[in-house]
Amino acid sequence: MMATRRALAALLLALALAGCGKSGSPPVKGPKAELLPHYAVAKDFSLPDSSVWRRAKNRGHLIVGAKEDQPYLGEKDPATGVYTGFDIEIAKMMSASLGFEPSTIQFKTIASANRETALQNGQIDYYVGTYTINDNRKKLVGFAGPYYMAGQGLLVRTDENGLTTPQDFDGKRVCSAAGSTPYQRMEKDYPKVDMVAYDTYSVCVDNLLTFQVDAVTTDDTILSGYAAKVPDELKVVGKPFSKEPYGIGVPKSDNALRFALDDAIEAHEKNGDWKKAYDATLGLSGRPPAPAPPIDRYPAS
Repeated sequence: MMATRRALAALLLALALAGCGKSGSPPVKGPKAELLPHYAVAKDFSLPDSSVWRRAKNRGHLIVGAKEDQPYLGEKDPATGVYTGFDIEIAKMMSASLGFEPSTIQFKTIASANRETALQNGQIDYYVGTYTINDNRKKLVGFAGPYYMAGQGLLVRTDENGLTTPQDFDGKRVCSAAGSTPYQRMEKDYPKVDMVAYDTYSVCVDNLLTFQVDAVTTDDTILSGYAAKVPDELKVVGKPFSKEPYGIGVPKSDNALRFALDDAIEAHEKNGDWKKAYDATLGLSGRPPAPAPPIDRYPAS
C-alpha cells in the first residue's frame, strides 16, 4: 500500500509538472461538454453604473478569477488550458447575464490568499472559486450570492480509522490552504492540531498521499472531488462542522455589479441552468444537489 501511494503521488506530480506545475492534483476528468447547459446571452444589456462592467465592455470580454486544482469545481486541463467545473459554469452564467458570450471569458488562476488583492487592484472583474462569504471579507470586497452552501470537512487516507472529527487530530499534522477560512477556523477552534499551510489544496493532497500530513481540511465540496478521483486512496470522513456559503467576489465599491449578479444567480436557479450545471460537474463527485441558499441582498455600503 505504501509503495502504491508513493507511485500514485509520483504519477500525479509528474502529470502536474508536465502541465500546470501543481503537484498532487488527481488527473483531470472534466464534465462532458455535451451535458453542459447553453447560457443565452442577454441582448442589449447595459450596466453603466458599474465601472467593472464598463471596462469589460470596452475590452470586449470579462476577466474572471478562479481555481485550477479543485476537481469538479474549478480545474484547469494542463494539456488544453481549458477550465471546467461547477464554479466555472457559475462564472459563465454570470457572463451571459451581463451580456458577454461565456466562451470569451479570460480565466485567471488566483490563490486563496490573493483573492481580495486581485479584486481591489482590478486584476479581475469578479471571482468564482469556493469563496466563502463572511463579515471580515465583506470589509474588503463585495459578494453576490450565495450560490451554494458547503461545509468544512476532513480528507484522510482510506486505511485510516478512528479519525473522523477535528478533535481526533490533536497533535497531528493537518493541511489547508493559506488564507482560507478552513485554515483560520482550525487554528482558532482546534489549537492542539498542528496546522500546515500551502498555496493550493493540490499540494496538501500530495502531502497526504505521501504521508507528510495526516489529513487535509477544507470545504466538503473540494474534498469530495479529490476523493472521487482516487477513491481507493482517499476518503472524506465525519460530518461537516461549519457552513460555507459560496459567493461571487466583486470589488467592494461596485454595488451595481453585485446587485446585477444577485439577479443573475436567481434567474439561472429558476430557469434550471443551475441544476443542469451542477449535475454535469460537482454532481459527478457523488454529492447530491443541495437546494441553493437564498440570496443575501445586503445593502450598499
